[in-house]
Amino acid sequence: MNRTIEGMYVGGQWLPVGADTASIAVRNPSDSSTIAEVSYGGSAQATAAADAAAAAFDGWANQPARARSTLLLTAADLLDERAARIGRLLATETGKRLPEGVGEIAFAAEFFRWFGHQIRQPHGELLTSDIDGRRQLVVRRPAGVAVCLTPWNFPVSIQARKIAAALAAGCTTVSRASEKAPLAVVEMFRCLADAGFPAGVVNLVQGPAAEVTEDLLAHPAVRVVSFTGSTGVGKRIMRLAADRVVRPALELGGDAAFVVCQDADVDAAVEDAMVAKFRNNGQSCIAANRFLVHEAVYHRFRDALVAKVDAMTIGDPLADPVPDLGPLIDDTRVAAIRELAEDAEASGAKRLTAEREAPPGGSYLVPSLWDEVPDTARLATEEAFGPVAALFRFGSDDEAIARANATEMGLASYVYTKDNARAWRYTEELDAGIIGCNTPLPPSANAPLGGVKQSGLGREGGSLGIEEFTVTRYAAWQL
Repeated sequence: MNRTIEGMYVGGQWLPVGADTASIAVRNPSDSSTIAEVSYGGSAQATAAADAAAAAFDGWANQPARARSTLLLTAADLLDERAARIGRLLATETGKRLPEGVGEIAFAAEFFRWFGHQIRQPHGELLTSDIDGRRQLVVRRPAGVAVCLTPWNFPVSIQARKIAAALAAGCTTVSRASEKAPLAVVEMFRCLADAGFPAGVVNLVQGPAAEVTEDLLAHPAVRVVSFTGSTGVGKRIMRLAADRVVRPALELGGDAAFVVCQDADVDAAVEDAMVAKFRNNGQSCIAANRFLVHEAVYHRFRDALVAKVDAMTIGDPLADPVPDLGPLIDDTRVAAIRELAEDAEASGAKRLTAEREAPPGGSYLVPSLWDEVPDTARLATEEAFGPVAALFRFGSDDEAIARANATEMGLASYVYTKDNARAWRYTEELDAGIIGCNTPLPPSANAPLGGVKQSGLGREGGSLGIEEFTVTRYAAWQL
């Protein structure tokens, strides 16, 4: 498949490559081939999309809840029906394993389904009056046009989490997809178009991230920007949002600790560590970044985990049987992970896993685990975002909590223990917005997800996810 795809959906129309748009190649990271070219724009398309969303806002905001709900539920059904095809496309453009690609589309459908039902739940509050003849009412109204900016690692499900909540709140949306993985996002928007959303309610643009973002946040109708990506870019978006007091909802970088206590089920912890670290080839904001293991079970956990990592198969994510690890998104990511490992080794760390050759032809990398990593090494202080991690010993819960929290990031953390009291303590004391207790997959459509410290502001998913796209109005009626 090497064809030009209409990748921008503005005002209910697909914009072809033409005089005012270019195209950009989308690469298959498993063999470096070009999958397709997608239409690629800039300021003109971003402004047109925001204009279309602004024109559609009043009509959508005042749609009956039942009508909005029906459209979101229809979109969910279409995503489910097309999950196998879109998931395969997603695996091809990102390198994620085929079951994970299909699973991401199904997860995206769940956001449209959950928020589609949530629309029809009560929202607002009737206050008890303290003044004779007065009635006091609190209502939530859609904030305005919402801008949704997403990365390449989970391009469909992260867009769905934002768009579905914004639409449920009554906002219209403008989305930008990453140029590294735009194709499956385009297919999701085809589902939205086929579901029957009115023209201008959902819009998709492609183009340079900085240029498109600046133009969208300068538009007078834009009131919310929801961004998932690096902390550095998130800070720049906050500065842009401040100029017009646009509300930022930010899910930023992570540095997740995976804590294995002395009373943990070690076998289960090892199995779950493989998921928490290597899901999506290690390219996840909530991926386990640092393994903190109690000294009483350290060697047992280490040896079992090393054996599993050394046994991992690496290859084409569409192959049968499906390999354990596919390619990273591109060669730049491969080089970044190698630099972390080389820095750790130069700092005195010891490689635990075997060195072997990666498959040729794509952005492949052999996974590695490291011991005796100094606290000053980059592998101990930076988000890896790939198949590499360090193991550390601890002797007490106090030490584990302190080490887990010794980072400016606070998106996710994990703890493994059979003691409910200990689990409760970690839940209260770990500085993270998401806690996985004896589970490597805490996200859910009905749960609020987000970080603390430099891992972001606001929450996505759950009922709090809708609130990010609403404004609160208080009315006092004197009868």
